[in-house]
Amino acid sequence: MRRRFPYIAILAGLTIAASACAPASSSAPQEGKPLETRRPNSDYKPAFPGQTRAPAQPSGVRLDVRPVVTGLDRPWAFEFLPDGRLVVTEIEGRIRIATPGGALSPPVAGVPKVVAEGQGGLLDVAVDPDFTTNQTLYFSYAEPRGGGKNGTTLARARLVDEPQPRLVDLTVIFRQEPAWDSRQHFGSRIVFSPDGTLFLTLGERSVRDARVHAQDLGMDLGKVVRINKDGSIPKDNPFVGRRGARPEIWSYGHRNVQAAALHPATHQLWTIEHGPRGGDELNRPQAGRNYGWPVISYGIEYSGMKLPGGRTRQEGMEQPLYYWDPVIAPSGMIFYTGSLFPKWRDNIFVERFWRSIKYEEVYLHAYDSVGQAKAGIARYIDFFNARRTHSSLDKRTPDEFYFATLPAMKEAA
Repeated sequence: MRRRFPYIAILAGLTIAASACAPASSSAPQEGKPLETRRPNSDYKPAFPGQTRAPAQPSGVRLDVRPVVTGLDRPWAFEFLPDGRLVVTEIEGRIRIATPGGALSPPVAGVPKVVAEGQGGLLDVAVDPDFTTNQTLYFSYAEPRGGGKNGTTLARARLVDEPQPRLVDLTVIFRQEPAWDSRQHFGSRIVFSPDGTLFLTLGERSVRDARVHAQDLGMDLGKVVRINKDGSIPKDNPFVGRRGARPEIWSYGHRNVQAAALHPATHQLWTIEHGPRGGDELNRPQAGRNYGWPVISYGIEYSGMKLPGGRTRQEGMEQPLYYWDPVIAPSGMIFYTGSLFPKWRDNIFVERFWRSIKYEEVYLHAYDSVGQAKAGIARYIDFFNARRTHSSLDKRTPDEFYFATLPAMKEAA
């Protein structure tokens, strides 16, 4: 008889500091050789040089990893409050406040009901840029819609920061339409833009009869949407006034975007989305553009079959700036703004992991601001059997990289 032990969630900080660095492992990737050495899932060829299998550029250091907060139950996302504390979502439907010293608040009261099944639950959280004056949090979640259906919903509320914290004045500002009977592909990343708008990523719900609607401008499935902070529609959105199109849509043809960030200099949105079996993509979604799913992809079905048509390119559909095959299961992404690695300033860091018999390896990757892959800069193997759910840089000390981990489920005979 086999018995499963529950997940134990750990929120940990990865301190990138010269005094904390050690010599790189002798098994570090070789300079100039492809960082990815696993066999690809497909026989597809890239559309241009450098679109996949970037060469390694090891940093020559190892990274010092230390726990910051423990005792969380399946954290999905976190964000820094202005005073340095962390606001953390737990997928079952709880929000917790954590101090830099690791103390956890009681669950925040007033969180709406969520569908905590499959990939659903309480998902991303974002702190209003004007939090110091309005104490407002934004959060996305899988919302029950009746009849067994659900969908990604975005709400905002004011945080009453007391020993028993609570949310008040909760308002739903966006609902993904239509709802669907699926437990997968909710997307849910929230990104604020300096112009006062925000982006929200939306999955195409995974099941075959839903995913085709990533190409349908009359539905929110498989889209990046752009709305104002109160939920209204910006007048300059690309499909405003177009008959049959939803005005909130910014870009379409996405599968399941769960990593998104603004470039610190250009303020353009960058995203990373999960591919199927192969074909995770790095994109820079632009207004009105079609990113192809499920018509084109560098991945294949989980069954091993090619997607209908077996195409990787088509006129009118955007190519990914970079893709991974096999997949890396990306979670969060950040733009590096620190000073320890000046060559990688304003480049993207994205985590990569895979499971092996003895341990999992995680690499950081860097990509320059025009999408040219600059490869893995460091490797660490400190967290065995760990799954990451989110990552962030502390903007006050940008050489500290924080990430949430979920130790893999163990089995006992």
